[in-house]
Amino acid sequence: MSGAAVEIDGVSKTYDGRVRALRDVSLRLGPGDFAALTGPSGSGKSTLLNLIGSLDSPDAGTIVVDGQRVDRLAHPHRFRLEVIGFVFQFHHLLPMLTARENVEVPLIAAGLPSGERHERADELLGEVGLAARASHLPSQLSGGERQRVAVARALANRPRLLLADEPTGALDSVAGERILDLLGRLREAYGMTMVVVSYDPGIGERAERMLRLEDGRIVEDA
Repeated sequence: MSGAAVEIDGVSKTYDGRVRALRDVSLRLGPGDFAALTGPSGSGKSTLLNLIGSLDSPDAGTIVVDGQRVDRLAHPHRFRLEVIGFVFQFHHLLPMLTARENVEVPLIAAGLPSGERHERADELLGEVGLAARASHLPSQLSGGERQRVAVARALANRPRLLLADEPTGALDSVAGERILDLLGRLREAYGMTMVVVSYDPGIGERAERMLRLEDGRIVEDA
């Protein structure tokens, strides 16, 4: 599996006709790049991530991911299923499903047979160090373990681009470091492109590029 290229040209986004979340943002990410988005609250980080992932559309400019214009997708759900993996600050696991079943949810949408779903879910839970917890419900897992299940679920359909929005924000410092280590290791193993929004200073030790946003603009690219 190789990573997806991301090309952003002159992207702007305004909400309610007056809140300018992004202002003429341009950015290039090559296949397999690991970029961190930092900046103060309200600077446009999550908005940019949502636009890249086709969860929202820009008011101006273009976004091309894996060779596809994400603002002109005929079937955005299919695109997200096949190309994008999402990890959010809160794990959003289904409480009535086990860890294994939660990882299988996107595989059901992709139409994989049950045997393949079980096998891939168990493989991914092993990758994130939770093989022994596959049959546990989210309520039986720690916060860090629940987030690791969410990471495994994000990788279920073998995405070429992983987008993580504050994946350590709801965790203590020790669990947060483990999640960042895990994301870095999995990115190297799978070769996917990765963009992580984070306030965690530890992200700077792992990401290849640090992009700082202020007032909807990229003010630093290091």
